Amino acid sequence: MIHRRKGRKLKRTASHKKALLSNLSVSLIKHKKIKTTLAKAKELRTYIEPIITKSKKALNSDRAEYGVHLRREVNSFLQDRGAVKTLFEEIAPKVNSRNGGYTRVLKMGRRIGDGAELALIELVDYNMEQAPEKTETSEKETTETSKGKAKTAKTKKVGSKKGYKKSC
Repeated sequence: MIHRRKGRKLKRTASHKKALLSNLSVSLIKHKKIKTTLAKAKELRTYIEPIITKSKKALNSDRAEYGVHLRREVNSFLQDRGAVKTLFEEIAPKVNSRNGGYTRVLKMGRRIGDGAELALIELVDYNMEQAPEKTETSEKETTETSKGKAKTAKTKKVGSKKGYKKSC
């Protein structure tokens, strides 16, 4: 029985794995969701959740020194000023009432090229598909289509090879 071997190797050296998880964490913080392999997503969960907890503790801290200490610890993991700022100013207040489980991993099937299992990892409080926001352009499009002014795309053949079509 193998004891005290936590985590996945991901077929990388320790330094490469650390850099990979740091980059994935920064991408997750900036974009709120990323698409990657299932093994990387599950490993990223164990890496990012303590970081979010530290940002939440810094927000609730009475002592300013402790908050600065936690910000520096997180910065040593992420090494990206913009991501650290977003984490402490935007994400931490939003997840303040949550006791854990800040991320969600959704399986997305297999990749065509190599058959790797893909997954979508997202921050739970930033689910953008379930609550779409209306923009001005989408409102204009819906009013135009309701009036019967539907736009049609014109296509013409370009070249004789395989019947390629180009939209104008």
